[in-house]
Amino acid sequence: MADTKQLASYEVEGSLWRIYRDFFDAAERKRRWRIREDVPWDKCNPNLDPAIADIVETFCAVELYLPDYVGKVLPIVRHSKSRTWFYANWGYEESKHSLALSDWLLRSGHRTEEYMFDLERKVFEREWNLPVGNALGMLAYAMVQEHATFINYRNLKQRVIAKGGDPALEKVLSFVSVDEAAHTGLFRSFLELFLKVDRESTLEALRLALNRFQMPAIHDLLDESQKRIARIRELEIFNEEIFMRDVYNHFLNILGVTKTEMRGPKQKKSLVTA
Repeated sequence: MADTKQLASYEVEGSLWRIYRDFFDAAERKRRWRIREDVPWDKCNPNLDPAIADIVETFCAVELYLPDYVGKVLPIVRHSKSRTWFYANWGYEESKHSLALSDWLLRSGHRTEEYMFDLERKVFEREWNLPVGNALGMLAYAMVQEHATFINYRNLKQRVIAKGGDPALEKVLSFVSVDEAAHTGLFRSFLELFLKVDRESTLEALRLALNRFQMPAIHDLLDESQKRIARIRELEIFNEEIFMRDVYNHFLNILGVTKTEMRGPKQKKSLVTA
């Protein structure tokens, strides 16, 4: 399988850089937000269903693995300025997400400072590792992951409204959802470029990302992971049906990939050993 180092010709890297600059410039014009000033913190709802707070805590904990997400992907994309600069920007935006979610848990009274300190300590005791060891595989994985994360935040906001509302949390989830959708769009544009450059290798990366998908950290790295997953499913924020409809089939449709292509050729060497 071809690695993206081999694909990073002058023309390809130039195209990637233009995609990134368009993304960055649009973010500067339209998407930057401030945690302290742009969220109506005085409108937190301390009486919101505790199940919502449990899910916010889970998503906050997932975001706390940011040092692993950024620190481990940068070495495999370092040859590409466009992807390196994007991940630096991505890390900044994801750090805001964890801060905003944590601030809501504290300001709403659903969690205490001591509780959050203990949660962070438990997170930092464990380590997240890359699901794939090459740049093209991580590109496909990140695209799928960001879109699934967008779906989670979008659906959580809908449940918050249905359970009585919380203007502060709704605003946070709106900001975060827009960011996640923008990240997905950037990754998708990168992947579409590589589909043109080397469709077979890119399809192989996409198969692995979609067919073996799991939300990071929840399954293996967080305490009471099964309870956390059950909460998310109970409120129909994310489950297998939602994944197939809103993630798997979504990407097949938007990328113009057939189900036959997703099955792939027989005895195809896996990205895991590539």
